[in-house]
Amino acid sequence: MSTDREIGPSSLSTKDLPWQILWSKEKCMLCGKCTAICPVSAIRLGVFRKRVMNINIDVNQASSSSHNIFHGIRQKTEPENACVGCGMCTMVCPNDAIIPMKTDEPSKLDYHINQGGQPRKRGGRRNVVGGVLDRIKFIRISMLTDPALDAGRHEFELRTLLGRVLPPEDSLKHLRENGWIPPVREIYPLIIGGMSFGALSPTMWEGLQMGVAYLNEELNMPVRMCTGEGGCPPRLLRSRFLQYVILQIASGYFGWDEIIHAIPEMKVDPCAIEIKYGQGAKPGDGGLLMWYKVNKLIAAIRGVPTGVSLPSPPTHQTQYSIEESVAKMIQSMYMAWGFRVPVYPKISASSTSLAVLNNLTRNPYAAGLAIDGEDGGTGAAFNVSMNTMGHPIASNLRECYLNLVALGKQNEIPLFAGGGVGKAGNLAANAAALILMGASGVQTGKYIMQAAAGCLGSEADRCNICNVGLCPKGITSQDPRLYRRLNPEDVAQRIVDVFLSFDTELKKIVAPLGRSTSLPIGMADALGIDDYYVADKLKIKYVV
Repeated sequence: MSTDREIGPSSLSTKDLPWQILWSKEKCMLCGKCTAICPVSAIRLGVFRKRVMNINIDVNQASSSSHNIFHGIRQKTEPENACVGCGMCTMVCPNDAIIPMKTDEPSKLDYHINQGGQPRKRGGRRNVVGGVLDRIKFIRISMLTDPALDAGRHEFELRTLLGRVLPPEDSLKHLRENGWIPPVREIYPLIIGGMSFGALSPTMWEGLQMGVAYLNEELNMPVRMCTGEGGCPPRLLRSRFLQYVILQIASGYFGWDEIIHAIPEMKVDPCAIEIKYGQGAKPGDGGLLMWYKVNKLIAAIRGVPTGVSLPSPPTHQTQYSIEESVAKMIQSMYMAWGFRVPVYPKISASSTSLAVLNNLTRNPYAAGLAIDGEDGGTGAAFNVSMNTMGHPIASNLRECYLNLVALGKQNEIPLFAGGGVGKAGNLAANAAALILMGASGVQTGKYIMQAAAGCLGSEADRCNICNVGLCPKGITSQDPRLYRRLNPEDVAQRIVDVFLSFDTELKKIVAPLGRSTSLPIGMADALGIDDYYVADKLKIKYVV
């Protein structure tokens, strides 16, 4: 039976919450499915008492009151139980009796989420829609070229190179002096960005791997997936599917004991090694896998106790500078795999990106550079980092590419861009714009989560509880009750669908430019935008 609630300084009403539960007493059949599936326990099924006044019109008789008992749904107003608007209650309700609605005024929950002196314990998203990438147009159309270049009537493959591409004379010199040539991989220009085994659920990770394997072996599309920090399952390290994986080593070095011990037993080499120094969602902040997700399996793979939070340091503690990184980590990774596997760093987009790139140009060990813009992040970063730190990927990538052009090394060091690619659903158009501005390929993670697994998070602050292990779809949870909701075979099928549709759309953009034998990397004369200052910054055409 519900009781009267006390009103104190931190008391909230449902009007103060960002999402409000609308419930119909007439439609509800009191099955309890909505309360069972809610990831944050925002609603409760209970017995309620309602006082009813019986007014007697006869002045000689006193009025009376009675109490009616009914069952129903009540929304909790505590900050830790605030509705996140995921809509799972609506999905399971047989009578459409319940639905979360966005409040029509600014949420007052922002002033109550720091109780106990703790910052907000859920992921954030950058709440900015319609960035520069979505405003860029493709204005150079080769209408006098072979019409068979059209993607709908002519089949051609889209490929890019991952690895240091030295000029022929430099390659021969390097071979004579060192006995080896920097390895190069031919891959698909869209890479599934680093999402670790631990951040993602076992079923989600398995589905991604199954989809990537199918794309490679059945459709001949050399798609690659980055593991993120935390290693990967031991059976993957000892299988032939490892060749489709980019292993990431980050500042926490989680999972690398397992990887190093597995090297003698590896049937194939990994595609590449990515050394993560920063990521766009939280530049300079390091990663954090909260204790909610560190179960026995994750703890065993990462070599840590069960149920402890796993923060990655902001920097690699064993290195002082990028020069030392090249000398220590990149060369050591090359030697570990017998100089057969490309090794490259990943950094956050910032004003120091050019300094890192200039140092990489002087050393043939660096196989490329991955840059992650400020919009990067799949929901597991603090709002304060997402909204106030970092550098937009478009301008940062363009600066780096133009710097390579000035050095005459634009065809030697590949640049890979990520962070907000496909944020508004325009994955192929965003990727094409970045490629035309100088990227050899793009990385995306959030789009994959939303398209392949139905992630419910949005820029309108919906759901976004990836990092606390309560994902209602089971995408980012390590709780078996949650991740069993996700079928890995369905995820694999959607991954294949996503890449096939992306391939068609990218060809539809590339073909009219008159380029079908290679990616139009750096062909910025094909780009235009309706903002003079942006056009001047990116060195593209200003069109109105």
